[in-house]
Parts: sequence; structure tokens; C-alpha cells
Amino acid sequence: MKGSTFNQLTVFQTIVREGSIRAAARKLEIAPPSVSQALKQLEGHLGLPLFSRTTRRMELTEAGTRLHEQISGPISTLDNALEKVQDLSRTPSGHVRITLPRFAFQMFLRPVYAEFCQRYPDIQLEISVTDEAVDILSEGYDLGIRFGDKIDEGMVARPITPAYREALFASDSYIDHYGLPASPAELQNHKLIQYRYMASNRLAPLKLLDKGHSTTVQMPLALIVNDTDAMVDAAEKGLGIGRIITPMVSEKFRNGFLNPILKDHWYPYPPLYVYFLQNSQKARRVRVLIDFLLEKGKKYRPDDPQETISH
Repeated sequence: MKGSTFNQLTVFQTIVREGSIRAAARKLEIAPPSVSQALKQLEGHLGLPLFSRTTRRMELTEAGTRLHEQISGPISTLDNALEKVQDLSRTPSGHVRITLPRFAFQMFLRPVYAEFCQRYPDIQLEISVTDEAVDILSEGYDLGIRFGDKIDEGMVARPITPAYREALFASDSYIDHYGLPASPAELQNHKLIQYRYMASNRLAPLKLLDKGHSTTVQMPLALIVNDTDAMVDAAEKGLGIGRIITPMVSEKFRNGFLNPILKDHWYPYPPLYVYFLQNSQKARRVRVLIDFLLEKGKKYRPDDPQETISH
């Protein structure tokens, strides 16, 4: 591959990831006209337009989509190979991007990310909090955190927490007004604070265990939220029965602000995993973040987990 072509492909990938020529120029730390020129040269070499341009945005053409799919993996591999050699002579540095859902940020990453930044001041950490299922390869992320059953095929994944259950809970004021349900069937006489996923705009189904089997329960709704803090706040205010994974409300149970409901029926969820591409951990800037997350996960998991690859 000629050096100029490789540079043009790198510019093209950056435009895809950043969404515009100007944003790509900032990312690459070069002038916008240089980015435009590199794109024009690549399109001229291929004889096909890679983007359809409007006044507001750039969208990939069929040729651009196909090129993006074909080169994402090879360019990532080449970048990682160069970084691996460069890492021999320097402290960890560079830009590291991680994606994770909001609850995972609140529960796991928020208490520790400042320590990582202080430990590795030459690494620029970028945290993207989203409920969306992100393709870390095509979107340019180095790693992610997600439930084990939500990880794409081919990713290397290591557990950082134990399995969890989704708790049901309510305040004293709610229980005083509506009573305490004694079985899943009695939930029909109660009100649920429902959660809506921001990315898909779908309501999260309420699943419980009933006689050892999974069942989806429909309840009258008191309120719909798309934020875990709002879920807990609404429950504390007595508006309805809340639902969230146990670590996020365990302190509320201990101090008496909230009460667990139907604990024997709580639905189990798999552990949270840190996941990444097979070659990405070879870059030192990524590897130290993976090691840091596993280190912090030991307070949840006493044994050092083994690496797995999803299929």
C-alpha cells in the first residue's frame, strides 16, 4: 500500500467517525482544506464518490459504506502494530475511547475514572455514556463495558463484576398507601416506574422469576423515565415501584430510604464485562485501562477471571 493511499484512507475513516470534514481536521490536527483534498484524491483514485454531501451533513454512499467496512479492521491492526513498537520507548499516552451504558458508568466507572486519569496523566480518556449497542470497531472505540449477553461476536471479554439481580423497591410512603405485594400476581394492583431506553425508545420489559421460570409482568404505570437517577428519585418520592440492578440501590436499602419487594422473584442478569478487539490490548494506552478496570473489579470478584472470546 502506498503511503499516500494509507494516509487518504486514514483521513476517510476519521471523517466517518467524526461526522464531518471540520471535525476530522480537529481530530487529525490538520487544516480542513487538507482533509478535503485527501478525500478528493481518494475518490479520484477510486472513481467513485464516497459521501453524499448536503449543507448539514455527510452520509456514506454505497461505495463509502463498503470501503468503510473493508478497511476498519486492517487500519486498526496497522495502527495497533505501530503503537506496540512505539510503546517500548515511552510511558502510556494517547487517546483512549470507552463506551458503556449509564448504569455501568454510575455504578462501576464513576467512582474510579479520576484515579485512572491521575495515574496516567499522558492518556486522554474519552468516556461515551449511551444505552445504544455500539460497534466499537466501526465507531472507533477502543473498548466497552456491557452485560455479557450483549457483547458482539469476536470480541475479547473479561468479567469485571459478578452476576446481578434486578431489584424491585418502594418507599415507606408508597407501601403505607398501596400495601406490600406478596406475589408477582399482586403487582397488577400496583404502579410501576418504567424505564425507557434512550437509544431504541423501547420500554424495558419487567422480568421476574416465578416458580423458577422467567415471566414478563405487565403493570399499570406511574411514570416513565430514561435515567436511573430519576428511577430511584421517583421511588423515594413514593410515586411507584422502581426497578434497577441491586448495587445501585443496596445503600438505599441499608439506610432505610427504600424497601426491597418480592426479593425471591428478582430476575438475574449476567456479569458486566470489559470487551475489546483482539489486537487493541496490544496498544499500551488501551492495555493499562483494561488492567485498571480488572484491578477495580477485584473488589466485586475475588478471583482473577480468565479471558474469553465471544462467538
